[in-house]
This record gives sequence, C-alpha cells and structure tokens, in this order.
Amino acid sequence: MKPTLVILAAGMASRYGGNKQIDGFGPNNETILEYSIFDAIRAGFGKVCFIIRKEHQSVFEEKFAKSINGQVEVEYAFQEPQLAEYGFSEHIERSKPWGTGHALLAARNLVKENFCVINADDFYSLTAFQQMAAFLANEAKNDHFALLGYKIDKTLSDSGPVTRGVCAVSEKGELERLDERAKVYRNAEKAIEYVQADGSPGILSADSLVSMNFWGFTPAIFSLLEPLFVTFVEQNKMDPKAEFLIPEAAQTLLQEGKATFKVIPIDAPCFGVTYQEDKPLVKNELSSLVEKGVYPRALWKELAV
Repeated sequence: MKPTLVILAAGMASRYGGNKQIDGFGPNNETILEYSIFDAIRAGFGKVCFIIRKEHQSVFEEKFAKSINGQVEVEYAFQEPQLAEYGFSEHIERSKPWGTGHALLAARNLVKENFCVINADDFYSLTAFQQMAAFLANEAKNDHFALLGYKIDKTLSDSGPVTRGVCAVSEKGELERLDERAKVYRNAEKAIEYVQADGSPGILSADSLVSMNFWGFTPAIFSLLEPLFVTFVEQNKMDPKAEFLIPEAAQTLLQEGKATFKVIPIDAPCFGVTYQEDKPLVKNELSSLVEKGVYPRALWKELAV
C-alpha cells in the first residue's frame, strides 16, 4: 500500500504576516507546498491529507485542485479549537488550534496506511521523500517511527533567528531526545550561535542534526498520542497559548518506552518562510533548482503527460 503525505497547514503564520501556505514562490506562482506534493508523488506516495481549519477548505481547494486533481488522492481533515470529540463538552476559550500534535490527531479517521507528516511552508527536497518512503515500506513498525535529521547549517534563515530541535542520536542511530535551541543564527564569524536558558550564547556544530518536523509514522501513533493529548488539555485548558507539539509528545513516548524513532540523516537543504524577508530568498532557491533541471518550469506538466 502506498504511503500517505499528511500536511500540517492549519497554522496562522503570525511571524510571516500572511497565509504563507498558499503564497506563490515558483516560476508560475507555485507554492512551496506544491513542490512537496510533486516530490511525494514522484517518491511513490498515493494520497495527500491536508490538515486545515474548516473555514480555509474552499481556499485550499481553489489553490490546489486544478494542479493535483487526478495526480493523487486528496482528503481534508480539520483542526479546530473545540474538543467535544475528545470528551471535553465545555467551551474552551481559545482562538487558535492546539498545536502540531493535535493537528496530527485530526487525521486519525482518514489515514489507515503508513504516512509521513510535514510542515506546509518548508521545502524538503525529493531525496527527503524518497528516504522516508523507503523507511515506511521496509522498517516502520507500530512502535518504531522515524524523523529526518537535517544538518543545521542547511536550515537557517538569513532574515532572523529561528528555533531548532537538535537531535541527540544514539550509536544505533535512534533519537535519544530533542534539545530545543532558541534564537539560532549565524554570527559575524559565521559560527552557528543560539541563546541558552540563562541568556548566554552557545555554539552548535554546522553538521548538528535538527528536526524540521518531517516524521514517519504508522497508524499506531494515533492511539499512542490521544491519551497524551487528553491529559495535556486537562492540565492546560485555561492557557489559551498552550500547544501539544509532536516533538514533545515524541519525547514522552521515548521516556515511557512506548516508541523508538530512527533518525534518518539527510544531506539536503531545507528552507522555508519564517519571515516576509525570506520570500525573495526562497524564490531564488526555487528558480535555481528549476534552472538546474531539478524541477520542470511548469511543475505539473511533467506528471500530467
């Protein structure tokens, strides 16, 4: 059975200042997301499941239907702030969804095959989807999942600092923990610096592996995540900014001995649009890949032939 691509696209993109999931970056105004879908199809994925807000469905259908209809099966799952389906009958005062872990759970009734999860606004490369497809076909188990590990120097923004989850990897190549590093940037000497908890600077090696939220799962992940999410909401329902995040849930599963995660190292760039200033840089990167023949100038024409 072909794997499914699950796309996290319900975020509000507050730092970017707009809906970057549907903003155009390619030569024909293609979104970053279209390049991910294009690469996933080439890597053998058979379905795409968008995780979105219900009120955005018509926008997504208008933006993507013409391009990908007939290329791959498409489904929509909806991430909403209210949680009656999880047993919370009271109204919870909240304007935004509950984070990436909650978004993943929104797909639990639609995704019955092995799948990967990505951000809608990051470019990952064809190699990423090929490596994850191979893992999902040959290694994934109900308690053994995967995470792509990108070299940190290939993930930074020149427009401002970013947050990265640095992978601590065992000798077996499995995730031991994710260490969140805040305000990561290249300093004047081009070293990769971050701000430690006490406010002092720390230095990261250029080849440190980091998570860019590219995970590989079997459907068993849903039954592992749901009780964690319910407990999280019970403890945080009065906090309108609390978020149930995939990396933190993965850490809990590791600590409880309920799952392992292979870290798949990848030597490829991963770039996106954290800030508006990133847009021309991303457009230049994609234009360069088109000029090199990595992607056709008319992205979907190649698959349609």
